[in-house]
Amino acid sequence: MKFSIDRQDEYTILQIDEEKLDSTVAPEVKSEFVTLQAEGVENVILNMEVVKYSDSSGLSAILVGNRLFKDNGSFILCNVNEHVMKLIKISMLDKVLDILPTVEEAADAVAFNQIEKGLREEGGEE
Repeated sequence: MKFSIDRQDEYTILQIDEEKLDSTVAPEVKSEFVTLQAEGVENVILNMEVVKYSDSSGLSAILVGNRLFKDNGSFILCNVNEHVMKLIKISMLDKVLDILPTVEEAADAVAFNQIEKGLREEGGEE
């Protein structure tokens, strides 16, 4: 699988550099999510800019990432193309996943979530 990882202070961007997120790539994506979590990463932005097609195994890999990072941090998809978005909506996963148009908006959302989490931990939320 071709991919790139960009580590920032508050988040890590995983960009899949494959046109198909299918059964040949999905296991490696899942493995990468597990590795990132083991390294202590809390916030992941999954950049889908290159991905033109996904099947059910690709969606399964995305859901693994969502499950691993959502409880303690953020898991956000961005740059999702029309075909993949259609599949996500048909599967009704658009109600479960955080999906934003750009990496910049995803980074802003992570920052907002971190502030919110900090306030909750300080007891600032009633």
